[in-house]
Amino acid sequence: MLEEVVARSRILVIDDTEANLFLLEVILEDIGYRDVLCINDPRSALDARRAFDPDLVLLDLHMPGLSGLDVLAQLRNSGTLGFLPVLMLTADASSEAKVAALSRGANDFLTKPFDRVEVELRMKNLLQIRHLHSALQEQNANLEVRVEERTREVASARDEILQRLAMAAEFRDDQTGEHTQRVGTISALVAEALGLPDEEIELIRRAAPLHDVGKIGIPDEILLKPGPLDAAERELMKRHTKIGARLVSGSEAAPLRMAEQIAATHHEHWDGAGYGVGLSGTDIPISGRIVAVADVFDALTHSRPYKEAWTGEAAVQEILSQRGRQFDPSVVEAFIDVKDVIDLRERPAVASPRVS
Repeated sequence: MLEEVVARSRILVIDDTEANLFLLEVILEDIGYRDVLCINDPRSALDARRAFDPDLVLLDLHMPGLSGLDVLAQLRNSGTLGFLPVLMLTADASSEAKVAALSRGANDFLTKPFDRVEVELRMKNLLQIRHLHSALQEQNANLEVRVEERTREVASARDEILQRLAMAAEFRDDQTGEHTQRVGTISALVAEALGLPDEEIELIRRAAPLHDVGKIGIPDEILLKPGPLDAAERELMKRHTKIGARLVSGSEAAPLRMAEQIAATHHEHWDGAGYGVGLSGTDIPISGRIVAVADVFDALTHSRPYKEAWTGEAAVQEILSQRGRQFDPSVVEAFIDVKDVIDLRERPAVASPRVS
């Protein structure tokens, strides 16, 4: 198979002597090479390289005006991809000539006058290396494509698992699971308005839906209680931040590390009066400060058994009233900047028994 590939190879011959070109053309035709381009002007070597795309270059070492070493340097510096073997043609058998050519990137030598058997064997060896190198490059490219496809599949599966985990936690008090996704969307919008890097915005979008994953560990009689919670019940409800952080902790996946951070801190208050880890101000991670606003806004604008859904405008006013107390002022400002992107008029009222 490789023999056939070698026979179909494209050969570029560069020599300023017409007699040498004629002789090589006859030898190459006799060997079986049919796709051969011979040029006697070294100044056109680069154009011929680009147009002909040879598999092997036979290059005369000593030429007037532009030497074989100059042409060789141009070929190697032309930015072309792949391995292009160059077989130097020379009557100069000195070690100095060989060192000079090898240092510029020559691969082998043919000494004048040419011997047909030597020409055939040296060309065959270099062409086999050329085509094996090309096959390896193609194999590597295909492997990279498969790895990228597999990576996308793994990322997609991971995202789906995260979504389903968020929905599993939310399903107990929001059977649509829409609250978690809305919080993710709003959080990403706010993060973008704050000028966070694209990678961090995407992490927040994917991790924010897991903010209340710790609800899985809260008893139904508390989570589903239709009326207000008493003091003891509220203390138990507060545990969902620690439960959630513990559920997603210890992962090397960036979305889960972000989810752990959000689950632990999204009920912290700017003034330190919240709960979770016991943080305040900028000690609260920016992800937790963002989700705090998004979570409260979405909860306020949807009905609960013990309250009607607030209008978007009323919820915005509540967010503004808590600026500098419950919420980071800069996050509130960013939320105000994007609030018009959020549909304040037609937000579906999803019944959910407990806002925590």
